[in-house]
Amino acid sequence: MTLTSPSAASSLLERLGGLHDASRLRLLVLLDQYELAVGELAAAIQSPQSTVSRHLKRLIDTGWVQRRSVGPQSLYRMSSAELEPSAKQLWDVAAAVLRDDSTHAEDLRRVAEIVDQRHVDSRTFFGSVGGNWTDLRATLFGDTIAHAWLPAMLDPQWIVADLGCGTGQSAASLAPWVTRIEAIDREPAMLEAARRRLDGHDNVTFHQAEMNALPLPDNSVDMAIISLVLHHVESPAEVVSEAARVLRPGGRLVIIDMVQHDRSEYRDTMGHLHLGFTTTIVRSWTAAAELDNTCVTLLRPDPEAQGPGLFAATARKH
Repeated sequence: MTLTSPSAASSLLERLGGLHDASRLRLLVLLDQYELAVGELAAAIQSPQSTVSRHLKRLIDTGWVQRRSVGPQSLYRMSSAELEPSAKQLWDVAAAVLRDDSTHAEDLRRVAEIVDQRHVDSRTFFGSVGGNWTDLRATLFGDTIAHAWLPAMLDPQWIVADLGCGTGQSAASLAPWVTRIEAIDREPAMLEAARRRLDGHDNVTFHQAEMNALPLPDNSVDMAIISLVLHHVESPAEVVSEAARVLRPGGRLVIIDMVQHDRSEYRDTMGHLHLGFTTTIVRSWTAAAELDNTCVTLLRPDPEAQGPGLFAATARKH
C-alpha cells in the first residue's frame, strides 16, 4: 500500500481550501474559459470588486489561478488542462457538478456578453468605422434607438392587453402604434403611476383587476403581454389560460420573465412567489391553455444589470 506523504497531503488540503467557497467556484468556472480582469469578474458574478479581489488572492495562493499584467491591468486565468494531476482530478469532480447549476449557467451567459462588449470596445479603440458609429449613434440618440422602432412592426389595428401593466412602461411604448391598449393591474398605486406616464394617450383604458379574472370579453384582443408578472402570482398557469381566453384566434401571447435562479431572498425582499421558470414549465402553461407555436428565447443579458437573466416567450391562439 502506498502512503501519501505529509507534504503531498498538505498540498491537497491547500487545494481543497481554495475550492471551499461558492463564489470562488463561480470564478473558476469563468476563468476556465476566459482570461478576465477583476472588474469583469465582479460584473459577471454581481459581486463587489473588493470581494472578488479577495477571492482571487486566495485562488492564486492555492495554485488555482494565474495572474499576468498587461500595462496597468491584471488579467486572471485558470487553465484546467495545465493543472497538476491531483488538482485536475479535484477540478473535474467540481466542474461536473457545476455544469448543471443554473447560477453558473447565468454567470457564463453574462460574461460572454461582457467579453463581446470588450471586443466592440477594442474595435472602436483601433478606429473601426462600425465601432465609432455605434458610439456616435448612442451619443446622438441614446441607447433606446436600438429597439425603439420595434413596436412599429405591430399591426396598427391591433388591440393589446398589458396584463400587470405596473407603471405603464410597456404600454407607453406600444400606445402610439396600435388602436387601443387595455392596461390591467391589481395595485391602485401602479395604475395611478401608469395614468401619469400615459397622460396624453387617449387610446389607453385602465382596469383594476386580478390577472386570473380579466375584465375583458372572450376573443377581444390581438396581443396580450405579461411582463415580469408571473413570478408574483400564485398560479401562473391560470393567468396564461385567462390571457388565452381574451385572445382572438391567431392572437399572440408574449411573456417576459426571469429564468430559474436560486436567489431565495427575493421571496422576502420583493414578494416573489417563484424563483424564475424553466422552458419546460413555460411550455406546459401554453399547452394547457391550448396555445401553439410556443417559442422561448433567452434575452441577451445586460452586464450592468443586477438581477437574474430573462427570457421571452411567444405563443399563438389557434
